[in-house]
Amino acid sequence: MQSALDQVLEKARQAGASRVHAIRLRIGALSGVVPDALQFAFEALAAGTPAQGAQLLIEDVPARFWCAACSHEFEATRMFAECPDCHRPSAELRAGREMELTSLEVD
Repeated sequence: MQSALDQVLEKARQAGASRVHAIRLRIGALSGVVPDALQFAFEALAAGTPAQGAQLLIEDVPARFWCAACSHEFEATRMFAECPDCHRPSAELRAGREMELTSLEVD
């Protein structure tokens, strides 16, 4: 969270903003990030910064895999996923490990 907050504060500074009202993040299901822990860390780290009191809005990104055997993209909840069509394991994760800043609301 410290890295994300540093990025938020830098973007706000570059925009000439003195206050951050909302932060939107995309968090992948397989990123290893626990949203409640992220919220707790954000509140602790943002204290005394222009982001103090800002809303932290998290968009959950499901894990999506590609099955090369049958050319099918599918969602799964585990890192070792099996294609629901052909039942072969897939090693190609297309989405679900990201943690990215998507937008800010500042003034």
